[in-house]
Amino acid sequence: MTDFAEWQKANEEYLSAALGWLRLRLERLSGKHGGNNSYPEERHAPKRIFLRWRPGTVEQTVHLLPPANITEDLISEAASAMEKAADRQPAPALTMLAERFGLSNFERDLLLLCAAIELDTRIASLCSLAQGEASRSHPTFALAMSLFEEPAWDVLSPERPLRYWRLIEINQPGAIALTISALRADERVVNYIKGLNYLDDRLAPLLIPAGMERHHKEIPASQTEIVESIIRQIGRATAVPRYPSVQLLGADSASKKTVAYHAAAALGLQLYHLPFDMLPSQPGELETLARLWQRESVLLPVALFVDAHELDSSHSAGQAASVSRFLNRSNGVFFLDTREMWQGLESSVAFDITKPTSGEQMAAWQAAFGDGTEETAARLSTQFNLSADSISRIIAAASDDSEGADGLEQRVWAACNLLTRPRLDVLAQRLDPRATWDDIVLPAHEMALLRQIASQVRQRRRVYEEWGFARRMNRGLGINALCAGESGTGKTMAAEVLANDLKLNLYRIDLSAVVSKYIGETEKNLRRLFDAAEDGGAILFFDEADALFGKRSEVKDSHDRYANIEINYLLQRIETYRGLAILATNMKSALDTAFMRRLRFIVNFPFPGATERKQIWQRVFPPETETDGLDYARLALLNLTGGSIHNTAINAAFMAAGEGLPVMMGHILESARIEFKKLERPVNDADFRWTARAGAGL
Repeated sequence: MTDFAEWQKANEEYLSAALGWLRLRLERLSGKHGGNNSYPEERHAPKRIFLRWRPGTVEQTVHLLPPANITEDLISEAASAMEKAADRQPAPALTMLAERFGLSNFERDLLLLCAAIELDTRIASLCSLAQGEASRSHPTFALAMSLFEEPAWDVLSPERPLRYWRLIEINQPGAIALTISALRADERVVNYIKGLNYLDDRLAPLLIPAGMERHHKEIPASQTEIVESIIRQIGRATAVPRYPSVQLLGADSASKKTVAYHAAAALGLQLYHLPFDMLPSQPGELETLARLWQRESVLLPVALFVDAHELDSSHSAGQAASVSRFLNRSNGVFFLDTREMWQGLESSVAFDITKPTSGEQMAAWQAAFGDGTEETAARLSTQFNLSADSISRIIAAASDDSEGADGLEQRVWAACNLLTRPRLDVLAQRLDPRATWDDIVLPAHEMALLRQIASQVRQRRRVYEEWGFARRMNRGLGINALCAGESGTGKTMAAEVLANDLKLNLYRIDLSAVVSKYIGETEKNLRRLFDAAEDGGAILFFDEADALFGKRSEVKDSHDRYANIEINYLLQRIETYRGLAILATNMKSALDTAFMRRLRFIVNFPFPGATERKQIWQRVFPPETETDGLDYARLALLNLTGGSIHNTAINAAFMAAGEGLPVMMGHILESARIEFKKLERPVNDADFRWTARAGAGL
């Protein structure tokens, strides 16, 4: 028999003895009432009473010993049997509960009386007889004071444990006096006394258990140190009235959950997760929830992780107040997930939680891939900034792939790119990069700058980590570039080329999703955007960047002030961003001068000359497109940007397809005429006329 089974058996024996002792006291009190009621001659016979349990009348018979036979010695003998059953280790559940909540002997006996109604069907009838009224088949304070020794009036106080911890419930309808109102033991408490210990079903819908499968089994050394510090802080608080709330600061919720889980596990506690928006706003409901949770922390080894990661100035002050009140009005081991330190908590300690260091991430990747994979692990740890839990899940998913070990690195890289997409898709538009280095046409200097950008992204670990630049810098570790030039000169294509070459996600910022008319909302959206991009190493592409990075204006009213605050925040964040940010504008002069200083690269996209236009025309048609007699030298004379050349080629292809012919010069020139008119540029019909003889004469 297991230890728990043995304890359950001993607990049942104790309850049997306690209920036997309770029945004797009730029978003796019932006999006293029997001597004073209307049927004294029948007091030694079985009592027949009618109780209205539900519509209709149910007859029940209760066999009572003659009062003379229920002596003090008999009751003392039953009490001794109960005490003997209680004098075991571990103690019975009722004894443990009384000790943990500080119940007096009278309060413990009253709780036993209330629980006995659920455990013994005879108790209700005895309560009716003991109170001399058939309708009172329930315990009351008055009954307890008549029944037990050393009654205390303060048991009625809401500050005493029975009422404060909601161990009993009081049904006091109308003008019924409190002393004769029906009492009932809380269902959770009854089950605990019976030996069933589980989370209160009123709390279960609000909480999510944090299981081991959701967290990395081994955490890096940098986070292990924090776990040990948390354990020391909580250990020091065991001798004081309350534990401090542990504030976990920073942007990485995954790492904070992992730290909280391991700290709770080291303390022998089961961790539960509670989102802040699940807390009630009404003070009465919040107070009940706080007491129920504190009661659970006494009955069960539990800790609570309160997720307030997204709770900031954009939410009402009432929600933040609810979280603070809940933590202040309860006690136990709490972990608060928040970005910045809260000042409204009565007792708290704070820890900055970050992702594993680059070296720890590299070690995790290398351990997953095996020996001889230092270069692969270095590339992954440089490009992606992931928690230990994320690395573990990605490796597990990629390793289970049916394709086997071949292509594991490619699958892992794709999984890393996929990890942050849901967070970024809300605020940005993902572009599917198709362009390559062979597709873009730029002067040699600008092409060299683009290739240098790609090289710097690849070599960040060597320069920052191995060569020590990261130890001297706390900002400017990212790479940002401004692509300036007229519309259609290839700025978006350049971003696609870089994303394709680096095998990274490319996101074009959706200004309608980022910019908000509500104060503080724009900064919040930008923060979420940069956080998500940094985690996954995505490339951020700010098209029409002058709309966001424009010059700060003179403050004339509150709108100007808040607009300047948004620009200031953006300038600071772009400097601390560790990934690659590409900005495109055709109004370079409109950008704020402070921002220009923060740029590492400025790539000018000039209007293409004849040489560049010829190369663009030679590359604009896919190899599958059937063409006939194209004169690229003649086409290069058309004064168009790369974007306009692309539009012209597409329209010409549709014209040719409609005629069932290959793409020829006539189609292209006619399409070019349409493009010139669309751009409201002068059109000379002679420039767009083509015949085979005219073409041969050129």
